[in-house]
Amino acid sequence: MSKTSPFSKTSLRSLFSISLVCSFLSVSMMAKSELITEPAATETKNVAQKKSDHSITKVLPKPMLDKLISNMVFVEAGGFSLGSDSPLARKREQPVRPVTLDAFYIGKYELTQDIFEQVMGWNYSYFQCGNCPVNNVSWFNMQLFIKRLNAITGKKFSLPTEAQWAYAAKGGTKSKGYQYSGSDTLNDVAWFADNAKNKSHPVGLKQPNELGLYDMTGNVWEFCLDDMSRHAYSRVESHNPFIGQKDNLKRKAMKVIRGGGYEFSATENLVFMRDGATNNVRMADIGYRLVMSKD
Repeated sequence: MSKTSPFSKTSLRSLFSISLVCSFLSVSMMAKSELITEPAATETKNVAQKKSDHSITKVLPKPMLDKLISNMVFVEAGGFSLGSDSPLARKREQPVRPVTLDAFYIGKYELTQDIFEQVMGWNYSYFQCGNCPVNNVSWFNMQLFIKRLNAITGKKFSLPTEAQWAYAAKGGTKSKGYQYSGSDTLNDVAWFADNAKNKSHPVGLKQPNELGLYDMTGNVWEFCLDDMSRHAYSRVESHNPFIGQKDNLKRKAMKVIRGGGYEFSATENLVFMRDGATNNVRMADIGYRLVMSKD
């Protein structure tokens, strides 16, 4: 019977296996080291890019700029009743308050995704299409957009005060007293729960109101400049009313939203209905409409 070598096939196989494992661990550790350092460099680059993006003022192509300006509708100065005495009006929509407003311009359409993306360089809206209303954008995001837009155009854009929005929705000096913006038949002027299929739609597909404004009822809710207060109509001024701090727009606050939306019933889309959302929230059913100073 022959002696068994201390370095039998089994032992050699074991040593070979150990060697492979060690080699693998060495390579893995080297790879892991590379993975640890590489993302850090990439992250630094991305942060620098983000900082750079915030300092860049985008440019609107002339056709897009011309379209934006030409779609601002002039609203004559005048007076109207803010609030409602309807049996369906809640305390937040009462009492009725007569107010007057100076003239201004307001967007014929809700702000569309193509213009927002051109100015900001990003678009996280749901139901994406260039001619659909921008959404999933916070009120704070919109202030940066407006700052850039004003720098690009040399105009004075802003969000409408609630009184400006309500006056325009009711038809201004051309108002016919409709219960929705532009009609007593909701389906004619609005995307709402019964016809929207749970999504927003391209702007301007329904009938306009008396001023030629589209989607003032339905499609997406629209943020206003004012702070939301359930007792606003009891204490607003009678001329150019506004509740909030225009010189401190960076503070966190609940803001007024108006106009109803695609998920809401006919009652919730009545022209006088109002609600609120915090200025840092992003929602698929909340968008924007711009106003522009006449000066």
